[in-house]
Amino acid sequence: MKKFLIIRLSSLGDIILTFPVLRNIKLNYPNSKILYLTKKQFKDLLEINKDVDEIIVFDGLFKTIKKLRKENFDFIFDLHSNIRSFFIKKLLKSEKKITYKKDSLLRYVLILFKYISPKLERHVIEKYLEVLKMSGLNIYTKEITIESFNKTNKKNFLDLNYKKIIIFQTAFIGDLLLTLPLIKKIKDKYPNSFIALVVRKENLKVAQTIEEINKVFIDDKSSNKIKSFINLIKNIKKEYFDISIMPHRSFRTALISYFSHIPQRIGFDIFPASLLYNIKIPFKWNMHDLERNMMLIKDLVFETDIDFPNFSLNINEETNFSKPIIIINPSSIWTTKRWPDFKFAKLIKMINDRYFIKPILIGSEREKKQISSIEKFTSSNSFINLCGKTDLKELIYLIKNSDLLISNDSGPMHIAVACKTPVIAIFGPTTKELGFFPYSKNSIVIEEELNCRPCRLHGSDKCPHKHFLCMKLIRVEKVFKYVEKFLKYKL
Repeated sequence: MKKFLIIRLSSLGDIILTFPVLRNIKLNYPNSKILYLTKKQFKDLLEINKDVDEIIVFDGLFKTIKKLRKENFDFIFDLHSNIRSFFIKKLLKSEKKITYKKDSLLRYVLILFKYISPKLERHVIEKYLEVLKMSGLNIYTKEITIESFNKTNKKNFLDLNYKKIIIFQTAFIGDLLLTLPLIKKIKDKYPNSFIALVVRKENLKVAQTIEEINKVFIDDKSSNKIKSFINLIKNIKKEYFDISIMPHRSFRTALISYFSHIPQRIGFDIFPASLLYNIKIPFKWNMHDLERNMMLIKDLVFETDIDFPNFSLNINEETNFSKPIIIINPSSIWTTKRWPDFKFAKLIKMINDRYFIKPILIGSEREKKQISSIEKFTSSNSFINLCGKTDLKELIYLIKNSDLLISNDSGPMHIAVACKTPVIAIFGPTTKELGFFPYSKNSIVIEEELNCRPCRLHGSDKCPHKHFLCMKLIRVEKVFKYVEKFLKYKL
């Protein structure tokens, strides 16, 4: 009988991601014995995994080593890879001792120097499974399946008494949209659950169109911030929520959840907000923000496939726009995220000349100035100007019924993805690696590879390098080429 020791001390999400390793060990050696070393708070989680034969609770470095030295292991797999796990592995007896490659340095290189190593493109599960390959074991599966869990204990782990759930997303409209699949997945799994959502004031109408949401709280940051902060906490406390989920990664959000006396608080392990969570999920770069948000509920629903809820718009207006409908969003909150106005104007002219279509330009009331700038390079008769003429609910309706959206990296881009409308997204200061690209197979990101990208997480008012080449180098002809591709089967 082969004896294995798995070392993974924390955290909840990472331990879940080691389960394919355990499953593959049992598929290679059905009669093997797996001992799992972890922290006390994760013992209950491992008890429901049918592949774990014995759980060793970490009890200080020296006591743990003393206890484990009595065992003779055939394999020791260090899936934590820090100084503490290094000493544990070093001082124990085993024929093979293997540590997974964490690639921590490469992550810092990405942030500091914008160098993306191919190694970062691999999921952490694949990195964990490398230890099996290095040990000569076969890989039969890479998935975490419901079969990994002991059915008799699964209910205790999920604690189906969690009926009232509150989700915090008080960032911009794009961030809210990227939270919606998380809400749908919870409601699909627990149809009788009560789901509340906390949003900023301007996103209220969008939240109210989602059937899966039972109640909406407004976090009004525009008024007296201290007063609104206290009132929001009071209103949330009245509802006696069981669990809070924080896709919004701010310390303020964490404080609201904490002082609302919500017993279970799930968020990313980002300091200082993580100090107020009792369930911390590793924040990983090089993932789409949708996928990252879904990791927050992986231990609740055991599935992380992406599916947007429907918008209950109840708009009966008949539009007179001729098909196909092309919408252009030339705006963004951040100046450097905007493709130059004269380029949008040239693109509009090319669409007019080739297809005799008037694109619909959208934007908020404060973005009318930019539409006026586009008019200077083309006639106002070449497009339909709806800037400042639609509320969010009407905008969603319009995008949902269109054939193509051409947009900068901004909220309407994510609305289109949620509505299954194809997107041509123009990216400048931001890059796909930051996790906010259109999450759709029917979409394309157009960008130029420059060493200075990404320069900001969200963009800025001025190019920090004073050349703005990330947008200037994107040719109109290149964008139009993709317009032709998407319209090929529409005409």
